[in-house]
Amino acid sequence: MKIFGLDFTSAPGSKKPITAAVCDLNDELLRVNEILRLDSFTAFESFLQLPGPWVAALDFPFGLPQKLLSNLGWPETWQGYIHLLSLMGKTQFEQTLIDYRESRLIGDKHHLRTTDRYAGACSPMMLQRVPVGKMFFQGAPRLLAAGVSILPCHPTNDSRIVVEGYPALVVRKLIGKRSYKNDERSKQTLDKEHARREIIRGLLSPGLSTRYGVTIELPDMLAETCIQDSMADNIDALLCTLQAAWAYSQRANGYGIPLKCNKVEGWIVDPGLADPLTY
Repeated sequence: MKIFGLDFTSAPGSKKPITAAVCDLNDELLRVNEILRLDSFTAFESFLQLPGPWVAALDFPFGLPQKLLSNLGWPETWQGYIHLLSLMGKTQFEQTLIDYRESRLIGDKHHLRTTDRYAGACSPMMLQRVPVGKMFFQGAPRLLAAGVSILPCHPTNDSRIVVEGYPALVVRKLIGKRSYKNDERSKQTLDKEHARREIIRGLLSPGLSTRYGVTIELPDMLAETCIQDSMADNIDALLCTLQAAWAYSQRANGYGIPLKCNKVEGWIVDPGLADPLTY
């Protein structure tokens, strides 16, 4: 089975591309073949058209919080509000979020999805610092347009399956909350390089293999490429492949996504979130 992991960005270019790790999963062996750089949305859209079957985990929120959708009076189906966003355009979408936040009391400006609460993730309404709101706007409509099966938001019979990954969940298991990346050159320290090296070492450890049900085979050259990548796009893409492979292993159990999750919001796939009541 082909397994992909994608580190997404809301403005891909030569300096900050969308990074895609390409793997093969044979039984419980996840072999990393290459890491691709997609420097435009056109390249990303072409990537989504690769023939299936495959499973890909992408590290951006697939949906918005139910509270926001209800308060704005937007469609109550995922496909419905994604279609609305496509008509709205980027500027209007961002201004809508800004105006909404300004109307809210302090402490109630950035809502979380249920999966964000369990994962400790940012609100998909954020437009600054970690601009996951911009990533959602650029990513989710393109997934819908590509015709892929989007779990759990918009499942279809297509053999190209996408799930939402969140590399931070894997990182926390390996190095806690230590920092391992930064886009600013002045903040790309040796400590962060050491942290990336520890992440790679942890990915190849028996403990992580037990947790995710796969053993990673990573060529030395690619491992060193990941360690030397100070923005850690390569590592994040690689971590997403681990979550995608785990989700595929759980395909008989809804790809590890709880049955009662809010499909309009979406869900992050990870063993720690398969049964959130025990997370």
